Amino acid sequence: MPVFLPDNPAKDDLLAGIPTLWLNPHLKHNDIADPGQRHRSSQVADAEANWRRLAPLLQLLFPELESTGGLIQSALIEAEKLRDALGYRGPDYGRIFVKADNDLPVAGSIKARGGVFEVFMFAEQLAREKGILTPEDSITALAQEEARTLFGHYTIAVGSTGNLGLSVGIAARSLGFKAVVHMSADAKQWKVDRLTRLGVKVVRHKADYTTAVEQARSDAEADPSIYFVDDECSELLFFGYSAAAKELAGQLAAAGVTVDADHPLFVYLPCGIGGAPGGVTYGLKAIFGDNVHCFFVEPVQSPCAMVHMMSDSDELVSVYDAGLTNRTEADGMAVARMSAFVAEAMRPILAGIFTVADDDLFRWLWQAQDSQGIRLEPSATASFAGPGFIVAGDQGRTFLAEQGLAARVAQAAHVLWTTGGAFVPQDQYARFLERGAAIAEASARNPVSANGE
Repeated sequence: MPVFLPDNPAKDDLLAGIPTLWLNPHLKHNDIADPGQRHRSSQVADAEANWRRLAPLLQLLFPELESTGGLIQSALIEAEKLRDALGYRGPDYGRIFVKADNDLPVAGSIKARGGVFEVFMFAEQLAREKGILTPEDSITALAQEEARTLFGHYTIAVGSTGNLGLSVGIAARSLGFKAVVHMSADAKQWKVDRLTRLGVKVVRHKADYTTAVEQARSDAEADPSIYFVDDECSELLFFGYSAAAKELAGQLAAAGVTVDADHPLFVYLPCGIGGAPGGVTYGLKAIFGDNVHCFFVEPVQSPCAMVHMMSDSDELVSVYDAGLTNRTEADGMAVARMSAFVAEAMRPILAGIFTVADDDLFRWLWQAQDSQGIRLEPSATASFAGPGFIVAGDQGRTFLAEQGLAARVAQAAHVLWTTGGAFVPQDQYARFLERGAAIAEASARNPVSANGE
């Protein structure tokens, strides 16, 4: 049944599948510090501490983490060439950076920040409960034979369109767990093949992401030996992602970027069900408060967060309820219904959501490689539209005026979060590039900006 959406400047474009920007009318100031909030910034600090405690074990199991002492981190790249390719040449665009989670070690996507974290936290909890790990033991004991034997009696399960399944499967197998990934019809075959080679059982579903998650959850509820990583409501995932905020803060400071009332920070985050961008947003608000402005970005046919948050409904609203198809080449964002847990957490702190067309994803993928040598998968380029919407779009200018930022936007920093791409097989990546180059050539002959202006 079609959902009722209140009047909003983004409504018509949303329903028509046209790129648009929705501004969150429930945005509040300093809300993370509000005593009425369910979560606290202290939980972000706890996640940071847990990552540091796990680091020696991660370094032992993943040699690629040796240079970071076991921390899973990505580079912050100033987009000096890419910004020109994207049309962000003027001084009004301030400084533009890419947060390169496309090249994140261990799992090759932002999902390493959540999936790896939850699996390793569960492993530690289980080992302590079974007496395998005592307070005096090093966390590296979890890599020893006694712990691996214990873990071999348990299965880690998850529902995924791809990247979360990869991160959970890689983490689980590294510790000796069995692993099952329920994948939706949108999942790419190369991700299925990679998991299978790792010894992960992959269950393919003909339906969408929601169905895959429901089946994984049902199986886990019927079997106490299965631990389910629940992307719809996991606090461990959410706060695992949130720790990325401190990493970014340090990198911005090292790049000479000030973040304060006169130097705002804009961060653009690709969104599927919402856990990864929601966790990062929460962490950033805990550090920068009102001086950071976070936006989710979704495909025009899979805008689950925009549809639900625009609706103001207490019940989750699906993209199907809005007459949209949920079909997109951005497999990681092919989600019909967002997380209710994330929606609740984001309602007072998310600045807004914008949507992008699939053709633009491929064009930006080619431009990222051609201009700056950054290797991405299509969904990871979605953030590239952000500065255009905010600086040049009507709704963006409305946001700047309402927030008192119009005179300060030239002093802003924009962070384009790129969420995956390092593990894409070369033949698949070559096809992405070929399609992107053709779209870029056609766009050059008939230029239209990503925000439709």
